[in-house]
Amino acid sequence: MSETQTNRIFQPLQFGRFKLNNRIVMAPMTRNKSPKGVPGTNVAEYYRSRAAGGVGLIITEGTYIGHPAANGYADVPAFHGEQALAGWKNVVEAVHAAGGLIIPQIWHVGAARSPGVEPDPAVPGYGPMQVENDGQLLVKAMTKADIADAINAYAEAAANAEEIGFDGVEIHGAHGYLIDQFLWEGSNQRSDEYGGTLENRSRFALEVVKAVRARVSADFPVVFRFSQWKLGDYNARIANSPEELAQLLKPLADAGVDFFHASTRRLWQPAFEGSNDTLATWTRKLTGKPVIAVGSVGLEKEFRVGHFTREESPDTAIHIDVKQLSDGIEHQLFDMVAVGRALLADPNWTNKLKEGRITDLIGFDVKALDELVV
Repeated sequence: MSETQTNRIFQPLQFGRFKLNNRIVMAPMTRNKSPKGVPGTNVAEYYRSRAAGGVGLIITEGTYIGHPAANGYADVPAFHGEQALAGWKNVVEAVHAAGGLIIPQIWHVGAARSPGVEPDPAVPGYGPMQVENDGQLLVKAMTKADIADAINAYAEAAANAEEIGFDGVEIHGAHGYLIDQFLWEGSNQRSDEYGGTLENRSRFALEVVKAVRARVSADFPVVFRFSQWKLGDYNARIANSPEELAQLLKPLADAGVDFFHASTRRLWQPAFEGSNDTLATWTRKLTGKPVIAVGSVGLEKEFRVGHFTREESPDTAIHIDVKQLSDGIEHQLFDMVAVGRALLADPNWTNKLKEGRITDLIGFDVKALDELVV
């Protein structure tokens, strides 16, 4: 690994009113370590240690907005209410004290909400389409009033993020959750202005972005994460061509997205037939916005849900193609690289990479899933 290659990865980058020290981003990863939705001192230490380990930007795990059906899992953090926001303020202060920058990922699970989940077990999932099973309502088809309420909750979360000191905000529009459910024709067969054509299916995402942008400062970065896969369907696509991707992303960029976070399971994989360009590269070309690329960076295995459910072995050896990352930045194929599982196992991953200590890196294993602070 040459010093030139490393230096490209460790070039600074403007991020709103701040400057990132390098192009390494900690990817958002759900940890289920916040009982009653409140991140505690252990969560603050978890993020602080990654900031101290050299990460340029931290994106928190998904944090659910102030809508009755936003949460879908036990012990994930909320991003509303006095206690939860106070907990997040402590996280921000710990990260800043370690010299890091941090943004929350604001999240609504939509139809992925399971019956009986906190905070109110009686609330069903909310989504584009109604879902019933044996007469039980599992997912309520959202009315226009429901849509307006959810949009307001996203905007309120973004405003709270700026107020308590975060350095930007990421809108979770990926992986089969609420915004993505509206985007994908497989989960959205509505007949009103929120369904049907790609333009209509994109309307909810666009209105969320506009509402968020209106509630935060002009130099407060808004990141939008999207994906070409779902947790339950690795082959699902919201755009089947560069033209469709442009139809989706350009309006979002015009509405106020400053950075896109293009989620793939393999960073290097071409996005569409007939071109070697990845999803991140297409996104950059089509929008002119800086892009975070993500997908199995630092590991020999691409992401699989079974790694987290223990249905498959999560253990994976270290594999870093530094030249690939460096060349991607140099040739403006992407601007930042998000690292997920590797940072669960090794908080000092970034500093070790910078110092050329590849042999000192710690591989991802079961321990990294079970422990919050390592």
